[in-house]
Amino acid sequence: MFERLQQRWKVKGLQLVVIICTFAIGGSVTGYAGRKLMNLLPVDNGWLWSVTYIIIITILWPVIILAISIPLGQYGFFSKYVRRIGVRLRLVKPKENSNKSHLQEVRIAIFASGAGSNAQKIIEHFRNHDSVKVVLIASNKPDAGVLKIAIKENVPTLIIDKEKFFRGDSYLGELQKNKIDWIILAGFLWKVPVALINSFPDRILNIHPALLPGYGGKGMYGQKVHEAVLANRDNESGVTIHYVDNQYDHGKIISQAKCPVLANDTAESLAQRIHSLEHQLYPAVIEQLVARK
Repeated sequence: MFERLQQRWKVKGLQLVVIICTFAIGGSVTGYAGRKLMNLLPVDNGWLWSVTYIIIITILWPVIILAISIPLGQYGFFSKYVRRIGVRLRLVKPKENSNKSHLQEVRIAIFASGAGSNAQKIIEHFRNHDSVKVVLIASNKPDAGVLKIAIKENVPTLIIDKEKFFRGDSYLGELQKNKIDWIILAGFLWKVPVALINSFPDRILNIHPALLPGYGGKGMYGQKVHEAVLANRDNESGVTIHYVDNQYDHGKIISQAKCPVLANDTAESLAQRIHSLEHQLYPAVIEQLVARK
């Protein structure tokens, strides 16, 4: 639960503890102040008392939580948090941004072939983002686990047919219909057609479970990569995020992160360490890139 809150609010461990304490203190103070005010009003216990109390604490809570957040150093977080609630309730107008690029929603399509753990982390990262949204999950496998994630997260899906993908229009029509700005590969095992690469120049990203240019190329994915690293007795491995071009694992490298290969590692234990790196790095790098473009 705490890990999910950290990802959702984009905060680190200590700040999360302070935020939770602020919520707890703010709730207690709001309840106390609400009861004190109710004692001053000529309202007897009953449905009218309950309705009046709810109205009072609804008004008091944002004021009190903001006041408490100041000495705890969390005013910046809570001012944005309270404002988002106000916008959702249509009590506050969304802020207008003079930068046109930030007024427009950046729409992401995730392409995946497997279980979708990276897709899940990306969806969570952008769930409450102001301007970036995951709007489509595409898969070449109708039984892929990532499609279950899409259903759970209420994200539309697209099943990719091989013939249309490689010899047809590469689903450009569907992507244009959904107004896709970026394509994010998250364990997608097919090579991306040139038609898509040309239509999304420097807007297709991939993450590879090794330190490219090593251990890349056709057939190098998943456990095969980790087995090759262990067979060569490398002392480190990692992940690489790169732009996609017309060759496997070849596009310009954007970011890399390393982790040690331990003496008793198996392909499975190394894969777990690599997955952890992917989940930390990929959503953050995606956000940095889409915010710049």
